[in-house]
Amino acid sequence: MYSQHPYEIVDAQASDLTRIVDIYNSTIASRMVTADLEPATVESKRAWFDEHSPNHRPLWVLRTQGEIVAWFSFQSFYGRPAYNATAEISIYIAEEFRSRGLGSILIEKAIEESPRLGLHTLLGFVFGHNEPSLALLRKLGFEQWGHLPRVAVLDGVERDLIISGRRV
Repeated sequence: MYSQHPYEIVDAQASDLTRIVDIYNSTIASRMVTADLEPATVESKRAWFDEHSPNHRPLWVLRTQGEIVAWFSFQSFYGRPAYNATAEISIYIAEEFRSRGLGSILIEKAIEESPRLGLHTLLGFVFGHNEPSLALLRKLGFEQWGHLPRVAVLDGVERDLIISGRRV
């Protein structure tokens, strides 16, 4: 678990968007985390940011020593009312803070907050070759609910998408 420094998890503010985008962009080159192939801009992420709200689909930042080092978002799944109790989760951690337990902290908070948010099901969409993220989800009680073979192409390589789910 992360215990090197105190941390706080709070709702993201508009002023946090630049750092959120920086952390997101830091994952693109690995071709492990996001299907984006080019860096995002703050402007390109503004509408996405605005879709979040603290009491429905939060976007959280994790700060330590005053610096945002990770973020977590809930996204609506499939955009139809019957799916309102299901959300897709995303976690992005600054490179120098990975493998320190922050992902577990954020998912545990998401599970804890799910009743308040009216959520019964959490989903993670993870590339099949991203074993660290798949292992994290398994550790926290997520199961593989779907396997979409070769649906993404990253630098000419076809990649699988794994859908992991957990009832909360």
